[in-house]
Amino acid sequence: MYRVEKKSLKADMQRNVAAALREDVGSGDITSELVPGDCIGKAVIIAKEEAVVCGAGWVDEVFFQIDPKVKIDWCVTDGDRVEVGQEICHIAGNARSLLTGERTALNYLQTLSGTATRSRFFCKLIEGTSAKLLDTRKTLPGLRLAQKYAVCCGGCHSHRMGLYDAFLIKENHISACGGIAMAIDQARRLAPERSIEVEVEDLEEFKQALEARPDIIMLDNFCVEDIRMAVSLAAGRVTLEASGGVTEATLIDIARTGVDYISLGTLTKDLKAIDLSMRLSM
Repeated sequence: MYRVEKKSLKADMQRNVAAALREDVGSGDITSELVPGDCIGKAVIIAKEEAVVCGAGWVDEVFFQIDPKVKIDWCVTDGDRVEVGQEICHIAGNARSLLTGERTALNYLQTLSGTATRSRFFCKLIEGTSAKLLDTRKTLPGLRLAQKYAVCCGGCHSHRMGLYDAFLIKENHISACGGIAMAIDQARRLAPERSIEVEVEDLEEFKQALEARPDIIMLDNFCVEDIRMAVSLAAGRVTLEASGGVTEATLIDIARTGVDYISLGTLTKDLKAIDLSMRLSM
């Protein structure tokens, strides 16, 4: 599984924020120029609903790129749960800078907190089982690494980062290669250092994949009974991942089969941004 590295995250964060500020500020924030240039302001970001906070680094980066003199004091850290009305951070600095950065900073904090909150919700549903929840590549364009970080803050885990870091052999790959065993064999020859995962759609394909010995077998849209059978047949010889058609209602039953991982696109693609408010005073 992919591990989010701080060095990669920081570089990605800097690029994302620079692009977001170009998009929002453009040639300049003309409305903030209504405020005297020497005016100093203070602001507080407050939670308007319960949430798992994520995105402090992006908020820091937004204000740093606008004005390095802005100071931010965090009351919480990424991964902390907050209640309605709880203060998340205090910001102080040039009032124009605070106003210019407000929307971009909140966009990141609301979106990533939404991802972390949703991930924590699903993670709690399977407490007491050995299964781990994975995200997918169904992320917001340009925010993949950020959302994968948020998923981890919510207590879940990250699948591969992209098409380049692990094999995930699906139906069309299998068809084009001439079969499951041939696709896996070709993957080993092409990049023996990479993890090989193969997707199967029924127990017959599962048995073929098991004989070919990939690192992971993905059970695509298997019913609970067939997942349980696959776990029994695998007997710990290969890592098993359940995927496809997993809902809030079926998740716990799937987790109880003994499968190693369950992947959920909903962690990143169906998020609801958290309602936050930034209140400014002079």
